[in-house]
Amino acid sequence: MSPDAMVTHFVGASAVVMVVAHAAGRCARWLRQPVIVGQLVAGIALGPTLLGALAPGAARRLFPPEIAPMLNALSQLALVVFLFAVGYELDLSILKRRARTVVTVSLAAFLVPLAAGTGAALLFREELVRLGAPTGMPVSAVLFLGVALSITAVPVLTAVVRENGLTGSLPGVIALSAAGLVDVMGWTVLIGALIDAGGHDGPHWALRLLLVLLFTAAMLLGARPLLRRLLWRRARDASYRAAVLVGFACASAWVTSALGLHVIFGALLAGVVVPREAGGTLDPGLVRPLTEVSGLLLPFFFVVSGSNVAVGGLDGSGLTALVAVTLLAVLVKVGSGWGAARLCGVGRDDARTIGVLLSTRGLTELIVLNAGLQAGLVSGPLYTVLVLMALATTVLTQPLLILVRRGSRAKGAPVTYAGPPGRPAPSGCPERPR
Repeated sequence: MSPDAMVTHFVGASAVVMVVAHAAGRCARWLRQPVIVGQLVAGIALGPTLLGALAPGAARRLFPPEIAPMLNALSQLALVVFLFAVGYELDLSILKRRARTVVTVSLAAFLVPLAAGTGAALLFREELVRLGAPTGMPVSAVLFLGVALSITAVPVLTAVVRENGLTGSLPGVIALSAAGLVDVMGWTVLIGALIDAGGHDGPHWALRLLLVLLFTAAMLLGARPLLRRLLWRRARDASYRAAVLVGFACASAWVTSALGLHVIFGALLAGVVVPREAGGTLDPGLVRPLTEVSGLLLPFFFVVSGSNVAVGGLDGSGLTALVAVTLLAVLVKVGSGWGAARLCGVGRDDARTIGVLLSTRGLTELIVLNAGLQAGLVSGPLYTVLVLMALATTVLTQPLLILVRRGSRAKGAPVTYAGPPGRPAPSGCPERPR
């Protein structure tokens, strides 16, 4: 295929991807589901599961193998912009205001699913290898499967909390705060798994880890004051500032990729070190374009992810694994979040709401699975099972919330608020209702 023909095919495929994905996202909103649910379904439908099965000729013409690298590059750029925004918006100062509750809930919501995932990986290692796990189930693969059950998607959770009117409520505040800490722990363990997956030679492993630590220290100690001096102490146009910072995120992502990690870690780290405005507030002139650009490009990531999902390729053991993994993922998240919240004195209904909210996986789970797929920690039917699990747990969040809230109304339980948005809630655990 000539370069001109490749560009023509890529432009045509891009038009189809954006129209179908955003239309599916709008349909998901009508069904009271997050936009990501519709876009993920669209990505799977444009892959071998639907389009490739019903019209293989059309699928090959629409997505010829020659444009796959272009689609993948665009999807990685979308991830860099998206995770840079996530890192910039990440605020761990909430730990100072309600440390005991947040830390207790986040530790339980991370460690219990991590233990369940790693335990299941060790217990059913032979079955998982047949589904696509690495032969021998190395430590990196076991850790990865544990992380896959531990992740909570903060961006999707934020949308769910907002759309259900829980922004100022006690369960909404605790769930969002705990989810941020859960993801920090998840990314940390995932880094260790990916470093270990790069090879088991001692010096090489140690050298990569040392370089990662040195780069992280340089970013945390040197990049923030440098950015503040270059971009914040002088009046800069908002578009200029956004362009420079996105370039900074891409450079950071390139470094972590060169170190054998995924680009997502460099982008996330770049967002964390970007200085905020006075008083710790976010710069709306930076958040808005990042949100718009990532929202425009993320459908390409869903299509690339969906191209590796083949629902029709799941046999009886694959379907059994899907049901088992989904049930386990929901139970350990809801149960651990509910139990930890109750230990801190949160009321029964609010604690159930916290557990349900923390079960939302969504886009963050897909990013983790994509990193594992590229590192060879998951493949084939097992990748399909985990993607469908992420979709199912996200879809189930809204129905489970409705059930919890109906139960609360039936018992006449009052809604507990943490205070108006922007006003910090009391520190520590809330007092146990009498």
